[in-house]
Amino acid sequence: MIADCTALIFAGGASRRMGRDKLSLQFGGQSLLQRMLDLTRALFPDILVSVQRLRDNIEAKQVCDEIPEAGPLAGLCAGLQHVTTPWVFAVAADMPYLQPEIIERLATHRAEYQAVVPVIGGYPYPLTAFYAVSALPALRGVLARPGKPGLIATLPELNVCYVDEHDLTGLDRELNSFIDLDTPEDAGKALQYFGN
Repeated sequence: MIADCTALIFAGGASRRMGRDKLSLQFGGQSLLQRMLDLTRALFPDILVSVQRLRDNIEAKQVCDEIPEAGPLAGLCAGLQHVTTPWVFAVAADMPYLQPEIIERLATHRAEYQAVVPVIGGYPYPLTAFYAVSALPALRGVLARPGKPGLIATLPELNVCYVDEHDLTGLDRELNSFIDLDTPEDAGKALQYFGN
C-alpha cells in the first residue's frame, strides 16, 4: 500500500477515435474503468475519478475538471485540489495491461521531487505518473495560459524525476503497461489478449 498517495483515474476523455465510450468496454469480465479501479484500490488508500461531467455507476468519488474542455491538466489540478494526501498517482483509465509492480517502482523515485514520470521510447507518460500536491501552483499557472496546454507542457515547470524505461523492463519486459486503447483496433487486440 502506498499510504501517502491518492489514485487519480482519468475518465473524462471523449473516446472520439474509439467511436463509443471506451471505458465501458469489457475485458476479462470487467469494464476498462472497473479494471483500473480494482488495480488502484489494491495499492492506494483513496481513489478519485477525474471526469468532465459526473458519470453514472462509478463506485468512487468523482471530481470534475476545474475548467471544462481544458484536457488532463485541468483534471490533474482538480484532483490535487481535492486530495488529503501529499501525492497523487495520475493514470489514464484505458490502460488494461498496467502492472502494479510498475506503479510501485515509480513510487520509489519520489523523494525530493514534485513529479515522477516514466519515459518510454523517448516519450514521457504524464498519465502514468506521480505528482506532489506542492506542484499545484505551478500547474495552475500553466493552466491559466492561453490555449489548451497539455500535461507535457507543464513538466519543465516542475522538479521532475524522469524514469527511463530500462529501469522498468525487468518488471514488464515488453512494457505493455504503457499501452492505452484509443481505437477499435486497439480494443480488438486487447480482447484477444484477455480471451473475450
